[in-house]
Amino acid sequence: MRVIGVIPAYNESSRIAQVLRESLSYLDGVVVVDDGSSDNTSEVAAKVDPRVVVIKHPVNRNQGAALRTGTKAALLVGAEIIVHLDADGQHDPNDLPVLIKPIADGQADIALGSRFMGIEATGMPVLRRWLLKAGRWFNILALGISKKITDPQSGLRAMTAEAAKRINFHQDGKAHASEILRLVTRSGLRWVEIPAHIKYTQDTLTKVGTNRTTDAFSIAWNLFIGVFTK
Repeated sequence: MRVIGVIPAYNESSRIAQVLRESLSYLDGVVVVDDGSSDNTSEVAAKVDPRVVVIKHPVNRNQGAALRTGTKAALLVGAEIIVHLDADGQHDPNDLPVLIKPIADGQADIALGSRFMGIEATGMPVLRRWLLKAGRWFNILALGISKKITDPQSGLRAMTAEAAKRINFHQDGKAHASEILRLVTRSGLRWVEIPAHIKYTQDTLTKVGTNRTTDAFSIAWNLFIGVFTK
């Protein structure tokens, strides 16, 4: 099956090449969406491999919007399985075969990577862990997401092309992850969670516009507004 990765990237010129090289060991191609970077992320990504397609947003629209753009592009280039992963190296490309397997075997339509299924995350701050666990209960109580979901903000996921067409999410920011979970658990699609190894570094934790602990509050607010304006 043709497996295409989708990587949203914002000012990731220093990390994107390594992420692409490692990921392409398991993928047939990658769509990189440069989300209005002010550095040369697009140029670096385009030089890595002919299998990399680069799309650039003229302005920064945020991660959810970049994933929508990339998913549509992956469908256009014939993806049968689409994989979402981050550009900053937090996701371990070695997890990709395990993530993809239940879909390739016809056992699931969507596979979600989880930080809380037995593989200890590297460098995760204690406050981040608490906020993620609190976010899980917010998802359950406020959004009606299944209690079986262990990771409320996982950005590592794989899905069939048909599932990608059905999961029509609208959040442009990081709230897209919980919105996707809500849609998935109400869709009738078959889903599984897969243990994933996530790597945090001081660089990625402090990167402007991404991975800030305070993002949890804006995520909750955007989800709250989104639920009651649909």
